[in-house]
Amino acid sequence: MDEARRIAIVGAESTGKSTLARELAAALAAAGLRVAHVDEHLREWCDLRGRTPQAAEQAAILREQHRRIDAAAVRHDVVVCDTTGLVTAAYSRLLFDDASLEAEAAQWHRRCDVTLLTALDLPWVPDGLQRDGAHVREPVDSLLRAALAAHRLPYAVIGGSGPRRLSAALDALPPAWRGVAPPGPGDGPARAAAAPRGGGLFTRLEAGDPAPSWNCECCVPAAERLLRRGATP
Repeated sequence: MDEARRIAIVGAESTGKSTLARELAAALAAAGLRVAHVDEHLREWCDLRGRTPQAAEQAAILREQHRRIDAAAVRHDVVVCDTTGLVTAAYSRLLFDDASLEAEAAQWHRRCDVTLLTALDLPWVPDGLQRDGAHVREPVDSLLRAALAAHRLPYAVIGGSGPRRLSAALDALPPAWRGVAPPGPGDGPARAAAAPRGGGLFTRLEAGDPAPSWNCECCVPAAERLLRRGATP
């Protein structure tokens, strides 16, 4: 590949972004790709300072997140991003009534080849300074969907728990990615293990299965609406 493919994982707090980013990076690395996994900079920021950022500090956090992703893209085939500036912009809007970061975040986000939005179907759990509470998850989710729609950034909603969540993320990679696989017959045991249902990653890509991509709240499938209400489809 001439430049790294970027997979952006965005979503409200406690929706499994970090776990999914690690697992997805490992699955793609097992397929023989040079994969970088870029952690959420905000976590490191809060740990170092022992507090959450103020409004005036949000822009620097957004830009450092993007800088780290850009640096990783120089040396890898795929970069899995545990959030982008869109998440920072959503929280800035919710917590500080500041919408000034959204345009910059969206402009940079266009560099991402795939955007995965983590669904609200996992239970909220505390995680130190980073978590504001279960009550902010739906507002943040709504702000992210609105930003993605407003800037015409396609995305796939990723739900399910455990291996199903990873498999849903692998299924969401577009058919055009079939060319990223290194030469070699079949999926191999590592690839098959990374995809517990429906065959290996590259088997599904070669089959041309369409990636689910829903650009506004109105288009979200009924199954995900049920998940968000805690019901069973």
